[in-house]
Amino acid sequence: MNTVLALLFGLLFGVGLLVSGMTDPARVIGFLDIAGAWNPSLAFVMGGAVLTAAPLFALAQRRGRPLFNGAFEAPGKLRIDLRLIGGAALFGVGWGLAGLCPGPALVNFGRAPADTWIFVTAMAIGLVLGRLFAAAPAAPDHDAAQRSAQAAAAASD
Repeated sequence: MNTVLALLFGLLFGVGLLVSGMTDPARVIGFLDIAGAWNPSLAFVMGGAVLTAAPLFALAQRRGRPLFNGAFEAPGKLRIDLRLIGGAALFGVGWGLAGLCPGPALVNFGRAPADTWIFVTAMAIGLVLGRLFAAAPAAPDHDAAQRSAQAAAAASD
């Protein structure tokens, strides 16, 4: 049942992207071109999404649990680190250069323009590389070790 609901919500999201014109890279690049022929339509789409989602998120939090799952799933990592900043920067650069992000790219992928095939292939390679880097052992957290040693020293005084 969850798979069917995910498909239906994904289709609804895709239709929303098509209707709002957010699958058109020129519209996104026009929004990012604040020094030229700026197109504010993306801001209105984002604002409409926030106005729609905010009360629904508040309602969902009051329920205590989601409608179609046993519990809310919070991200396991809450710390802002270099990896998160680097990923966000890479996403932003890709978005600015291509005028697409993953949602609209996948909608366009179904429509099969050649440029989208290149973007989706690059996105898939990036996802695979991201998983490979995520599987690599993390560098030791020297700050945490130093804080631990300072706390131990302070406790012994």
